[in-house]
Amino acid sequence: MKGVILAAGKGSRLYPVTHIVPKPLLPLANRPTLAYAFDRLREMGVNEVCVVVGENESKMRDALGDGAGNQVKLSYVRQTEPKGLAHAVGFAEEFVAGEPFVLYLGDAIYGSGFRELAERFLNSGAANLNLVKPVPDPSRFGVANVEGDRIVKLVEKPKEPESNLAMAGLYFFGPQLWSVLPDLQPSGRGEYEITDAIQLLIDRGNTVLAGVYEGEWFDTGTLDSFLETSAFLAGEAPLIGEGAQVTAELGERVVVGPGAVVHAERIEDTVILPGANVQAGGVIRHSLLGGHVESAGGFESEIQHGDYTG
Repeated sequence: MKGVILAAGKGSRLYPVTHIVPKPLLPLANRPTLAYAFDRLREMGVNEVCVVVGENESKMRDALGDGAGNQVKLSYVRQTEPKGLAHAVGFAEEFVAGEPFVLYLGDAIYGSGFRELAERFLNSGAANLNLVKPVPDPSRFGVANVEGDRIVKLVEKPKEPESNLAMAGLYFFGPQLWSVLPDLQPSGRGEYEITDAIQLLIDRGNTVLAGVYEGEWFDTGTLDSFLETSAFLAGEAPLIGEGAQVTAELGERVVVGPGAVVHAERIEDTVILPGANVQAGGVIRHSLLGGHVESAGGFESEIQHGDYTG
């Protein structure tokens, strides 16, 4: 399965800072926003990723390069005009090349991963599986009306919602999507909506599933939501990547990357200081970690202050 990240937006609701730094690169808990998307994609076994860019293309390419720094293989396509999510994803058709793919909104942050949902989609034969989340105020969102685990209708910001399941910004698609995109018409706001594309899939008899998500979900598109996301990521609860094993003492605002093993024979043997970002591919023992810690393998040392860069 491949990954497509939509990151062409101007970030106008975060002006003036996004005049200088593209919204997908703004730092959250000392990491670029898109770094969290790459984490979630790798957890699902997705290593080939296409980033849909816009006017921010040169800055995005300069910052992300070929993806090696985020342990993915990156491609780029440019959305020529800002005409909506369905319009943007159409530029990635050649990259996807008929394979199933996951569509990820570049300004979304999630508190836990989607490996089980990815496996469910791949095993289902469905044309589409959408992340949905129960919310107390569904009238603010696109809402999925469901029968069992199937979505039977999507309603954008309904005044009287028939469901509390909001579309939560992550979509799994099969190749059936490409057959409906040419038939889309602009919505009332002049954009080609991904929800309209999904509704066409439903109307044409395709199986469209709901994947209920109970974790934390943030859209960082406004200043208030960006600060709320920052507070969550920098809060007392460490952000531990899927598959990581940590028996060390953790400070606040700690990020431990997927697959890292931070070991302490006694809890005081290894300490991760507040604000540390640990990205390691092996076992770490007998260390005091602070700052940004990277290693292709593990390491073992006497307790020492400062950063370790492998």
